[in-house]
Amino acid sequence: MRYTVVVREMSRDECLGMLSQGRLARLGCASENQPYVVPIYYAYHKAPDGESYLYGFTTVGQKVEWMRANPRVCVEWDEVTRYDQWVSVIVFGRYEELPEPGEPEFPDQAARPPMRATLPEPSEEGWGRRKAYELLHEHATWWQPGAAAYAASGHRDRSRSFRALYYRIRIDQVTGNRASPDAPGGGELAAFASE
Repeated sequence: MRYTVVVREMSRDECLGMLSQGRLARLGCASENQPYVVPIYYAYHKAPDGESYLYGFTTVGQKVEWMRANPRVCVEWDEVTRYDQWVSVIVFGRYEELPEPGEPEFPDQAARPPMRATLPEPSEEGWGRRKAYELLHEHATWWQPGAAAYAASGHRDRSRSFRALYYRIRIDQVTGNRASPDAPGGGELAAFASE
């Protein structure tokens, strides 16, 4: 019996459509040639100007410090139904921190109160932060990354302050593949057969 699996490259619109359905992905960042990958919760949004973003909520720690130093990041999202039926999307983009209005981009952490996740003020300056809050707040688990970090803070260096923040990843490039056991349908990247 012959069985074929086809891997097809997806269009940008297909990739963005898949990202819009997801909530959990893996974020990759790097510092001094050392990669670092962590799971993140996110919310996808396409802005009126056509730019696409992944919004998130986290705390200041290694990934934020590394992304501040090197804002070029990669995000991987996938959905696996079976070994021969899956979708994988890779985003290449830039980290953008969303400070509160009037707050410097990378504020003095010692001056900030812990775990503040309030609704930002409705101003043009705070638009990105407000959009992050609105998108993330649609899901019951939006606060989990910050809460998990707060719970783990007992294991952290107490000389470092604890601060929650909103951020977004501006999507510069996106690629993706879809595998299926269906018959080849054009645009395939690879196929294999087993007997």
